[in-house]
Amino acid sequence: MFDVYLSKRRDLLVLNKGFPIPLTATSVKWRKTRKRVFSVSEEIRAAIERQGYYVRRVDEFKMRTE
Repeated sequence: MFDVYLSKRRDLLVLNKGFPIPLTATSVKWRKTRKRVFSVSEEIRAAIERQGYYVRRVDEFKMRTE
């Protein structure tokens, strides 16, 4: 299972359940969503295995869709 956090700017942070928020992401205030997430995409799963967390910024998502 995974914990999902959102920022006020709607940035997304995904961690393995029970892991602390990484120091690189502490400059933003995160709030935990109430929904449980049992599965994630392969991209997110690979990032979590590689670096321990996955962060997606809103502006990066907008650039991908344009």
